[in-house]
Amino acid sequence: MKVYCYERCTTCKKALKWLDARKITYELIDIKGEHPSEKVLRDAYKKSGVELKKFFNTSGQLYRQMELSKKLKDMSEDEQFKLLASDGMLVKRPLVITDKNVLLGFKETEWSEVFGRG
Repeated sequence: MKVYCYERCTTCKKALKWLDARKITYELIDIKGEHPSEKVLRDAYKKSGVELKKFFNTSGQLYRQMELSKKLKDMSEDEQFKLLASDGMLVKRPLVITDKNVLLGFKETEWSEVFGRG
């Protein structure tokens, strides 16, 4: 299981604390330094079953600076994947990729369902 996080993100800190408390092992990846590649993002998207715009960190500074709320609807899927792969700070975090699941952000109820631990 890979967990893409940003060390200063409070949501990521909560998610890691939740995983550690349940002794769930994971590979931690710094989303800013080692952002997910376009292939990783495409594979995660297919596996996730959610719309592509959910992969964007809509509350991030970069998202707002680039005014992506106005631009995404006019971008092709390929353009969106290239953009996401260009900077990890554009990606919703934490991004968790397991063999069967993809989790975007930290919602304790959703994580409990996926990992079977409350």
